[in-house]
Amino acid sequence: MQNGWSHWRGRSRRWLGLGLIALLVIVGLQGTPGWANGRSFPPSQYAATITAPFNQPSDYPLVQTPPSSFYRPTAAWFGRLILPSVEQYQQWAKATAETDWAWFEVYTAPANAQNLLGQTVRLAWAKQPFLQQYVSVASRDVRFTERAKSDFQHGITNPIRLDGRNQVGPLQSVAGGLFHDVVAVQLRGTITLEETVAPASPVIIQSAEPAPDAPLPKPNPAIVLRVDREPVQDVGRFQALVQFIEAVPPVAPASLPPHCPGNHPCPSDLLRVRHYNPQTKQFDGPEDVIRIPQQPADHNGVFNMTTRELANSPAGAAGWYIYGAKAQDGRFTVQGLRPRSLFRLPPQETILGFNPGLRYIRQGNWQAVENRKGTVQTVLVDADADSPATAVKRWNVGDRFFLLHLFGGRGGTHEKAETFILGTYAGHSSFGVATIMQDPFTTEPIFDADYIQVYGNTPDGTLSGGQTWTHYMGNLRRGFMGIRPVSDGLVKLDTLTADYNFGDTKLSFFNELITQLSLVAARYRIGDGTGNSTITSATSCVQDSAQAVFHTLLRFRQKIESNPDIVKWMAENPNDPNTQRFIKLVKLGQDLKQQLTPMGVVRWDWEQNAEILTGVEQQQDFLSIDDFHPRNLATGLISWRTAMPRQAQDEFAMLFLRHGAALWFLRTNIIGGNDPGLAPLEPTLIFGAWRLPFSQVPLLSYLVIRTFGGVTIPTGWDWLTTMAVLVGFGTIALVVGFSQGILRWQPWQAPWYRYGGTLLRLLIVPALLQEYVFRVLLIPYPKTWISGWIWWTWALLALGLFVAFQLGYARLLHRSRYPIVAHPMCISLMTILGLACTLTYRLTGSLWTIAIVHWVFVSAWWLLLGGRQQVQQLEKQKLAKLA
Repeated sequence: MQNGWSHWRGRSRRWLGLGLIALLVIVGLQGTPGWANGRSFPPSQYAATITAPFNQPSDYPLVQTPPSSFYRPTAAWFGRLILPSVEQYQQWAKATAETDWAWFEVYTAPANAQNLLGQTVRLAWAKQPFLQQYVSVASRDVRFTERAKSDFQHGITNPIRLDGRNQVGPLQSVAGGLFHDVVAVQLRGTITLEETVAPASPVIIQSAEPAPDAPLPKPNPAIVLRVDREPVQDVGRFQALVQFIEAVPPVAPASLPPHCPGNHPCPSDLLRVRHYNPQTKQFDGPEDVIRIPQQPADHNGVFNMTTRELANSPAGAAGWYIYGAKAQDGRFTVQGLRPRSLFRLPPQETILGFNPGLRYIRQGNWQAVENRKGTVQTVLVDADADSPATAVKRWNVGDRFFLLHLFGGRGGTHEKAETFILGTYAGHSSFGVATIMQDPFTTEPIFDADYIQVYGNTPDGTLSGGQTWTHYMGNLRRGFMGIRPVSDGLVKLDTLTADYNFGDTKLSFFNELITQLSLVAARYRIGDGTGNSTITSATSCVQDSAQAVFHTLLRFRQKIESNPDIVKWMAENPNDPNTQRFIKLVKLGQDLKQQLTPMGVVRWDWEQNAEILTGVEQQQDFLSIDDFHPRNLATGLISWRTAMPRQAQDEFAMLFLRHGAALWFLRTNIIGGNDPGLAPLEPTLIFGAWRLPFSQVPLLSYLVIRTFGGVTIPTGWDWLTTMAVLVGFGTIALVVGFSQGILRWQPWQAPWYRYGGTLLRLLIVPALLQEYVFRVLLIPYPKTWISGWIWWTWALLALGLFVAFQLGYARLLHRSRYPIVAHPMCISLMTILGLACTLTYRLTGSLWTIAIVHWVFVSAWWLLLGGRQQVQQLEKQKLAKLA
């Protein structure tokens, strides 16, 4: 009996095991892993916060209308992306040859597509050849490396659902970039609606708002929405403009959030708000009670947001845009916030003039940031306007801008607060786009900004690609508005943003730049097929964003100059605004190339990637992910000006200002509710937090930057310039020296190896050493944004110190040589030498060229023009006197 029971129990276990396996297979084939799979993930910000009910799509009814007329849809098309199964991709690829698409759960739709609300339709690319080429270049087979698997186990949100899939494209990588189907997006551009069951002519959906009394959705699974732009990640299907009044205590005190930053009890997550009234232009509309749920702390115990003191926030003095939806209990639940004051015109401050603008970019933008907590600043920098009013009038509805994004650190007293390391906090930078639109609530002009984030995989689940400001900054679950200081610089420069019309040919540099940035971001999402985007010595957010700019400039210029029709048109229309703008673009491109390739050498991987991004080489690797590999280290040094986000963004801003741009800075400093444990931490240059006492001068940073700048590899033109300076100043020195008798032809008679040893010694000391100290370290690197008189002031001061050093050195350490060095004609020759090196540095910006000038002058005097003999004679006379 016992044996029979054991046998039956063993068979039951086997059948149970087989049943469980079958169930798992069935669940796995249902489409996309969701909340039901119960999978646990390593500790991370994403894992700690995503399980809260209010962060799950199921907490919000699928079909909704705005709560009242004071709410509006966030976008005409808004919904959630859902990752199809591998089998579904294979099925559609066989039927339609499409390899990149995603399911789209429709939350809002235009008025002529209200029947799609609540339905899940297929989202695919339009069939234009250039879009299919984009998808082909952006798609990669995903095979996780051991590094990717290891990083995932340590809390990095690598796209584990995409591991093993083939030809993962941009739509698939956005839909499957996180562990769950939680990515909400809005659709931009032209959206084409197709019905695949009954083929008909495609219907273009107009960008109109859904009717407030839209009927319940009708099932229609055979719908395809085709897009010509990558969806933009967003949060909150409905929006409103409100003023926070006060927290509303819950009916039961036990309903207060159990955990929050600051002292207990926690503030209520229910807030009374008053809506903006478009008739009176005031916040005297109806009152409402909304919910801003207290987000859970992340794995480090840091809260991403709090409602503590939110009603009194200085950033909210002009009201808040709130984004969210009605939860299952019918209450509007906020998922994202945006301060109105940050995006309004005119700015809080206007800075006129080029040099004042430079000072603001270098110092004022981040000055005393730790004292600005909770505030926003809006500053307009215009080098050409004669008054603040004139400067503001240049910014109009419909204008487009290039965006420079930079965030700082999460400092403060929290035990997991970030700090300076060796006086440095790197931060993060990227680019984006912005425009001025008409506020749908107030009708006043406001800024609307999107980021195109090139972002390595992190614990918080930030995905590379297009993101609205609200999603990236104001997202309550993982946005940076409440935990980091941020600077967004909007660059107004028609050379970049205006379309080019060369007769019958129309081109847009700005659109091509957006495409390149999107392409880099798409391949970042999947680690270029490795599953892991790692920040290394050669690859980073700022360096790979910069290379997208580099590629776009290169391709756009080649496209124009290789088109004979455009070249002919420009030759016939030299004064046309389009021709003039292209000339300016070429000059801007030359300066940007110098900035992006400061060593004078184009990075090997950038050249390779240029071929990849143009589709010439689609099978090569795009990202270098071998951290601390010697080749990566050398590669990173080649583009060192883009290694530190703060330096890259400051130099981009200064360069654009030099080329006629106006810049509007939007600054936030940990805004929203008050977390007493957090404080803004400035992003710095390398060693940038170490400043001279009682000043804002990061001396060590400047020395390091000038050192790297000085080791630039000279071009052929630089060497020709150096030779010209040598001939010109050498002739002057010879004429002066021979006429005054201080120089004479008297070669040193010695074996060749003595000559070689002496030449090598003179190259190192004094040539390289003295030029490094008196030119490279003491003089600002000769960039176009440094005014000539400031540069020459420093240069002449350095020249005076150079001559004084020669006299002091001879007086203190080589007294026997002092009579020669102190001779007026010798001082004149040293001054000529210093001027020659200074001019060479001004023209070439290279330590190597000025060291050669110095070396040739000194070597000629010492070995050929009697210098050695004169010194030896003086030393003999000194010995004779001592005897």
